[in-house]
Order: sequence, then C-alpha cells, then structure tokens
Amino acid sequence: MTGDQLNVVLLGAPGSGKGTQAERVGPAFGLPHISTGDMLRAALAAGTPLGLEAKRYMEAGELVPDEVVVGIIRERLADDDARRGFLVDGFPRTLEQARALDAMLTDAGRALTDVVLIDVPEEELVQRLSGRRLCRGCGKGYHTVFDPPRQEGACNVCGGELYQRADDNEETVRNRLQVYRRQTEPLVGYYSERGVLKAVSGGGRMPDDVFADLRRVLAGGTST
Repeated sequence: MTGDQLNVVLLGAPGSGKGTQAERVGPAFGLPHISTGDMLRAALAAGTPLGLEAKRYMEAGELVPDEVVVGIIRERLADDDARRGFLVDGFPRTLEQARALDAMLTDAGRALTDVVLIDVPEEELVQRLSGRRLCRGCGKGYHTVFDPPRQEGACNVCGGELYQRADDNEETVRNRLQVYRRQTEPLVGYYSERGVLKAVSGGGRMPDDVFADLRRVLAGGTST
C-alpha cells in the first residue's frame, strides 16, 4: 500500500520550470526523479523490447504511442529505487495516460499522493521560452532577459555565435502552449476531483522561492 510513500506528479506548461524543480525536489525527499525523456533514452540504451518499439516510432519521426510510454513507465516504477516513492515529470500528458497511470498504480496497491501544478502566466511562459539562446560552438545556454551574454550574440565562454532554436520562436512557442492547454490542462480538473491536486505559483518568482513552496506543499502544507 501507499502508506507513508510520496508518489508525486509535477504538472506545468513548457517553460514553467518543472524539470528544473524536479531535479531539486527529488533529492530533497529521497525520491527518484523520473522523466519520460530519461526513461525513453534508458530503455533505448538497454535494448528492452519496449525500448526497441519506441525506437521504431522515434526514428520515423512519430510520437511514441501511449501504450508504449505507459509500459516503459510501468517497468521504471517497478525498479527498487521507485518502490518506496517517486517523482514523475512529463507524464501523464493526457487524460488517457492519467487513467492508465491510476490503473497501473492500483494494480500495484499504490496511488498518487500529490499532483503539484507549477502555475505560470502564459505571457511569462512566452517570454521565458522565446528568449532562450544557445551557442553554436559549445552549446552553453543564455536568455535575452534573464541571463544575457556580455556581448550581444556572442558566447561568454568560446565567443561562438548564439542562435535561437526553431521551436523557441514566438509563434511556435504559442502553438506549443496551445497544445498544452488542449491536451494537458484537463489533467488539472481530473486530479482536482480526486483531491490530490495542489498548486504553486511559479510566475515572477525566483527558482529558490518556488522550490521552498514545493517543499512546504509536499511536506503537508497548503497550496500557494
């Protein structure tokens, strides 16, 4: 049974900082940080049957089907380090995946204890994502507003040219957020009805402050 376990899902739009926060929250509570991207790469590297099936879709440039992703999640949550609790980031993305996760955990005598939404206003998300820049030489990341280079357009480290990824231009960012609203935002209502949803404000705040709120909420505090 769940008992004293923390079985946590972090929700948030692209640019909300949930991946960054998950990397801090996991160690703070002794939970393995599980992301769909990491799991897919691990399954591919291990050559598992599900990993090989996922590879077939990825090489064709197609989305990995729900049943494959759910199967990989099931395998990962059965690992020893996840038996006493886990923190999932990037899954579920749809109501179908959420229902599959619930069924999977129920079969194992477990349940989600907390689903935490990092809530950031849309215009701030657009600013965060569309302002990102990368160095063509060494790959170092910058932000035009929050972390600009000393010389515009040039990397502080190697002097390489800075560029914007195609999926970080404003039009593409807004499309990504529209997809999130359509596919993933319904999870807010789904988990709210089940009494496990909590929310933390991530807008206009320093990462340390958001992290402090996440710690408090997961330790039994109230939403912000």
